Order: sequence, then structure tokens, then C-alpha cells
Amino acid sequence: MQATITAVRPRRAFASLGQLRQDACLAVALAALASVIAVTVGSGRHPDALGWVLLLGLHVPLARRRTAPLTVLALTIPLIALYHQQNYNHSAPTAASMVVLYTVAVMSGPVRTAVIGCAVIGLMLVLKIGHGMAGLAVSFQITGWIVSMLVLGGYIRVHRENAAAALERAERAERTREEEARRRVAEERLRIARDLHDLLAHSITLIGVRTSVAAHVLAADPGRLDRAAVAEALDDIAETCRTARGELRTTLEVLRDPGSPDSRGPLPGLHGLPDLAKTARAEVDLEARADGVPPAVGAAAYRIVQEALTNAVRHGGRDDLTVRVHVYEHDGALYVRVTDDGVGGGDGPPGYGLVGMRERARSVGGTVDAGARKDGKGFEVTAVLPLGGPR
Repeated sequence: MQATITAVRPRRAFASLGQLRQDACLAVALAALASVIAVTVGSGRHPDALGWVLLLGLHVPLARRRTAPLTVLALTIPLIALYHQQNYNHSAPTAASMVVLYTVAVMSGPVRTAVIGCAVIGLMLVLKIGHGMAGLAVSFQITGWIVSMLVLGGYIRVHRENAAAALERAERAERTREEEARRRVAEERLRIARDLHDLLAHSITLIGVRTSVAAHVLAADPGRLDRAAVAEALDDIAETCRTARGELRTTLEVLRDPGSPDSRGPLPGLHGLPDLAKTARAEVDLEARADGVPPAVGAAAYRIVQEALTNAVRHGGRDDLTVRVHVYEHDGALYVRVTDDGVGGGDGPPGYGLVGMRERARSVGGTVDAGARKDGKGFEVTAVLPLGGPR
């Protein structure tokens, strides 16, 4: 932080020094122009020693016109007034006075600019009041120049403010787009993490169960090997591997080509629940009564049922485990209820599976409750998913 502050301060110092140099050059150029006008054109007498002091002296404050515009105005106006009172060449200081008024209008607000303009015009009328009709005509001409400079400065100020506001809005919009992009990346990473967990946890659990069955068959009675049972278990393992490989390929395609609208493939839904129930290493009683469910809600329900089945098989603790899956619509929401009669599932700290189920439900504006059944016989997962999406 200290290094940043140290780096910023010299830049500001250089910027002020550059402005001072530019304004000093402008003051010299205006003084040279005024000197030429003072001895060539315009009304009034040629400046004497006092006139040159006043004429050249009123240009000196212009070197700080942008850093202290009101101070410059307060210093130059009396010098200009005294110069005109001595009836020196009246056209010589005109350029310097217009530059001062323009700078004040650019650097000040509209109210202050109007007050300063009225004060300058009033002072000019006081100086010209003794010149009769000729002085009145000149006063109108000078008033026009004063008003023109103030209006021009005000216009430039408003234009700069609008440009700065537009730049700020553009920067704010860019920050919003960047934040939105980061949010979408985070959501996509979370979605992929959930997909990988749901896929791998379910598939690995099934493979583990079927491998245990094959090992048990091989070790139970080697002399009377049940080849059909072993073949069935190995076929189930192979089928589970093929299914997992296909889903894993679909998920990885998202990482390789996240911009493609079709890279995610079709979402799993309620139509996949029968196949999911068949692959589970348990007796699954499935009842699904729902039509016209939005794809996102159907996918969330599918993943919740998949994770609930995985947990039941993994923690059920029984070979004759029975799982009941009930999916139905009611009062504008999709209800999912998965219960088992196992002995586990409620012990130990919650893992990523329960967290993933809750995130799935939240993604569509729903909720998930999971815990041991009230009668103490098994585990229960209940989800309520609004069909209208998040609210």
C-alpha cells in the first residue's frame, strides 16, 4: 500500500507541474499579444511606465489560473479596472480578461459563475457610466463578450462532467460484467463439482457393492462356484463403468468447451428414475407421478434421488435393504421423499452428499431435509422443489 501511495503522488506532482508550465506559457503569449495591441490598435493612449506595469502585471497571475481560478480573478480584476481608469489602450487586456472568465466558468458551478458574471458586468458599467452614450454602446459589446465566455466555460464544464459520468458508468458496467462473469464461473465450478460427486459417488458405491458380491460368491464355496452369479455381478460392474464413463465424458466436455450451448448434453430428469432404481443394489419401490416438470427441477430431483440411493446403499447396513422413492406434484411444487429401512445414514458428520442435495434444491428455490426416521428404522430424505423456479 505504501508503494502504491508513493507511486501515485509523483504522478500528481508531475501533472500539476505540467499544468503550471502550460499556463505560464499561455500567460507569456497573452502578455506578448497585449503588448502588440497596446502600441498598434485600439482606443485609448499608449501605456506609460505605470501602464506597462499594470498591463504586464495582470498577466502574471494567469500562470495559476487552473489551480486557483478565484484567486487569479480577484488579482486581475482590480489591475484591469485600474488600467482602464487611466484610459490606456482598452483593447490590450481583453484577451487576458476573457481567459480568466472562461477559466472561472469551467472550474466553478453555475450559481457561482452567474454571481461572478453579474459582479464583473456591474463593475464594468460603473467604470463606463461616465462616458455617456459611447460608453453605453461599449458596455453592451463588452457584456456580450463576458456572457459568451461564461456560457462557453459553463458548456465545457457540463460536457466534461457528462463525459466523466459516462466513463464512470462504463467502468461500473465493466465491473458489473466482471463480477457477473466471476459469479457464473463459480456457479459452473460448483455445478461440475456436484455432478462429479453425484456421478462418482453413486457409481463407485455400486461397483463396490457388486465387487463385494462377486468376492463373496468366489470365497463362499470354491468347490461349487456359482458362475452365473459371478458373471452377473461382473456384467453389472461393466455396465456401471460404461454409464459412469459416458456421464463423466459429458461433464468433461463442459470444461473443454464451456461456450458451446450443447456441450452439457441433455439434463437427467424424472424419466431416468426407473433406470436409476434398477441399477441400485437394493430393493427400490419407485412411485413417480409428475408431468410437465421443468428440466432444471427434474434434474435436481434426479440428483437428489441418486444421492439418497447412494447413501442408503452405502450406509444401510443390510443385505435386504428396501428403499421407497415417492415423487409427486402438489400445490405448485414437486415433492421428493426417499426412505429406507437400513440401520445407518444418520450417524457421523454430514458429508458432501447431503451438502450437494441441499445445493441442488436451492438452485431451483427448494429445500431438503434429511435425517433418521421418526420411528428410528432407517433414514429419510425429503425435498420440496417449486415448479416455478427460484423466488
